[in-house]
Amino acid sequence: MDITIPLPPPTDAGSLNETGDILAAHSTLDPSGLGAPPSHLPVIPEAARRRHHVFVPADHRFKAAARFLQGLWREDRDLPIGTHLDRANPHRVRRLGSRISIAAGRTGANFMTPAIAAVAARALAYREPGAAYDIGRLRTNLLSSQPLAFNLFGPLTADSALATRFMAELFPGALAEVTDILFEHSPGRGDPRFTADRTAFDIVLRGIAPNGARALICIEMKYSEAGYEPAPPPNPRHTEIAHTTPGLFIASDNPTLAGPACQQLYRQHCLASAMLAAGLADTATLAFIAPSHNQLAHAAAATYTHQLTDPHAGPIPFIPLTLEHAFAALAAAGFPDHARILHRRYTDWWLLDGELELAIGAGAYAPAAEALAAPAHMQTVDTISASKPVNRSRPQRTRPATQTAA
Repeated sequence: MDITIPLPPPTDAGSLNETGDILAAHSTLDPSGLGAPPSHLPVIPEAARRRHHVFVPADHRFKAAARFLQGLWREDRDLPIGTHLDRANPHRVRRLGSRISIAAGRTGANFMTPAIAAVAARALAYREPGAAYDIGRLRTNLLSSQPLAFNLFGPLTADSALATRFMAELFPGALAEVTDILFEHSPGRGDPRFTADRTAFDIVLRGIAPNGARALICIEMKYSEAGYEPAPPPNPRHTEIAHTTPGLFIASDNPTLAGPACQQLYRQHCLASAMLAAGLADTATLAFIAPSHNQLAHAAAATYTHQLTDPHAGPIPFIPLTLEHAFAALAAAGFPDHARILHRRYTDWWLLDGELELAIGAGAYAPAAEALAAPAHMQTVDTISASKPVNRSRPQRTRPATQTAA
């Protein structure tokens, strides 16, 4: 079953901003003129993370920073804090600043605009059989890449001209026209004509290439996810597809392909190849998008790239991109205001530096006296039974001209 969100006819080009240079568009995302983002993200003190209810001991450096940034975004919008069930202590419900409440999630608060929330609601209502939507995560988890996919690509469903210009900036020469946008897409989960499993893409854009060919752009998105996932059991169908797609892999039997770093992209490449073999399109491209500072995700993509015969000109090109580049492409395509709010929420890392400056001034690097006096088990979780946080007004966050040392 193939459920798509069809695009409306193109808007009159005269009413739209002209497509700009993607390099110049980066200045749109830097209204304070601070230039390049920090070369690396800070290690945020535990005390500061606890004060904002975003301390999770298992977080790696990027995830801790991303969780902190999402917590600030939630606080700035006065969205009610959400909760998390700790598997190690299932009786203990924890407030978590990188989540919003279930009630807020039902209103679409995890999406940047009501229109995007409506796109997500429709995609959810018409989701493909077997689609891997975690509805609670989609609605309430600010760190999840699923709402990010809707926040970035959702506005394109209302304007095919904008979608086409965005693709021209993001993948030059790949599409002359975008005709459909699909979320969490597979042509047939479990279908032996494809990969005979549940492999799917976060987003698929269908359209016409400049030479008239039917083209697919298949995208995997990450935000805080590391890109290293437990490998599923071996699938003979993957091996068959790998062997029958000439020029794709350097060594089709290399066990690295099915290992934790590569297995998801490997399965998706196999699915794209099977879709071409089934005549669903003439060309396909597999793309990977993650924040530039998510080094674990990009390292996984680099490991996978090394398994490909020719990542750029092979039978199904593989293109890893940064999330910041995607935001700049959206600005260059004529949608700068939305690009700005996406950048502010997901990749404006100078806001962390500004918050650290506030924390330094308030002495937040030192553990709070009440935390030192609390029993040991109370120092590791922030429970629902704890007193509610004070709704205090904080100074306006600004981004300093220099980076504080990590």
